[in-house]
Amino acid sequence: MTLQRFKLSKRVNQLIAFNLFRGISFLIVGILFLIIGFIVVRGFSVISWDFLTKMPEDGMTGGGIMPAIVGTLCLVVGSILFAFPVGMLSGIYLNEYLKENWFKKIVRSMTNNLAGVPSIIFGLFGMALFVQKLNFGDSILAGSLTLGLMVLPIIIRTTEEALKSVDDSLRIGSYALGATKLQTIRKVVLPICYPNIMTGLILSISRVSGETAPILFTVAAYFLPRLPHSVFDQVMALPYHLYVLATSGTNMEKSRPMAYGTALVLIVIVLLVNLLANSVRKYFSNKLK
Repeated sequence: MTLQRFKLSKRVNQLIAFNLFRGISFLIVGILFLIIGFIVVRGFSVISWDFLTKMPEDGMTGGGIMPAIVGTLCLVVGSILFAFPVGMLSGIYLNEYLKENWFKKIVRSMTNNLAGVPSIIFGLFGMALFVQKLNFGDSILAGSLTLGLMVLPIIIRTTEEALKSVDDSLRIGSYALGATKLQTIRKVVLPICYPNIMTGLILSISRVSGETAPILFTVAAYFLPRLPHSVFDQVMALPYHLYVLATSGTNMEKSRPMAYGTALVLIVIVLLVNLLANSVRKYFSNKLK
């Protein structure tokens, strides 16, 4: 009788726990869809070809957001071009070349701490180093490097963890066949962990796309109705454009619909870029099968 009660109690506890976790999951997904639905309902009526392709007019109360879209894409591409190769090479060095010692522990600890630094600190650092010290000015180059530094710890950690997941027997087998360490990393290890490394890239793109504080000090312009011509040009960007429209526009009531439209465009761009990165991830996963 006691054993039956114990089994019944265990099943009841499992049922309660599973239903609790299921309810929390549905709640989180529901909140996400509620937020997205709210933005879609408010912003969809603003979306038009002119809104996506025209320059802003009348103090941001009319026209379109073309410069902000182009500026955001430039910053995303520029930051990833800097952060991804540097972060991936750093992760490879940490896991494959650097021996387990006090120095490696310090580097790993500093990388983890750097990932938790508020984005506004990166913005102030980027302004001091890239804008003022290196004389890049408020430019795409300064903004991209600042955003790249911000997501560098994410790429380093995901790369290192992806490399750790590869069984050492594969490395030993490669060495036994006469391959060098570099050949083993290039031909054996990296092809296996590319899909997991892509996860870090996806997380980095998502964070870069929506950051306001770092670009506030390094590149973003409030009203700039033209497209950039070089990496040393200042640009508009969707996150900062949205912030200005929602908080300190010249006519907030009239520009509020544009703010919701801008938010919807930003969500769509992040979604499309993530889908592209996921496609690359799936491509490498299929190559392993």
